[in-house]
Order: sequence, then C-alpha cells, then structure tokens
Amino acid sequence: MISENTSQTQSNLETSTAVNQANTLPKIPKKWKLMFVSWLFVYPVINVMFALVFPLVKDFPQLLKTLIFTVILVPLMGYFIPMMHKKFWNWIVK
Repeated sequence: MISENTSQTQSNLETSTAVNQANTLPKIPKKWKLMFVSWLFVYPVINVMFALVFPLVKDFPQLLKTLIFTVILVPLMGYFIPMMHKKFWNWIVK
C-alpha cells in the first residue's frame, strides 16, 4: 500500500512537472507576423526616403543612389524593427 501511494505521488509529480514545463516553454513567433511587423516599418520609411532623399540624388549613378539609400535604411531597420517586434510580441506569438 505504501508503494502504491509512493508510485501515485511520483506519477502526480511527473504529470505536474510536465504541465509546468509545457506552460513555461517559450512561445514560437509566427514568421509571417514578424515579416508583417517589419514591413510596417520599412514601407513608410521607403516612401519618405523616396520623397525626401531621392530628389537630392536623382542625378547620381544608380549604384551610388542605392548605396545612399541602404546606408540610411539599414541602420534605421536595425534600431527600430527589434523595438517594433518587442512592442507587438504578444500578438506575434499568439
């Protein structure tokens, strides 16, 4: 009888541990939501850059225009996109 109670207690403990581990596993972000939030930043920034920066460099060679564009865009993305992912994280993993 004692061994039955011990095995039952052990079984309950294992079940409880498994449930706790399942509840504490990190939630996996949905890739399409990560891409969508990134796009929410990139799309307006590109439009603003086309309106403000490109008229200033319209006579430059294409490779130089692209260089200027990416030198501005990539650091902005590196700074702001992680902040946006953090802000929308609950929705991204939902």
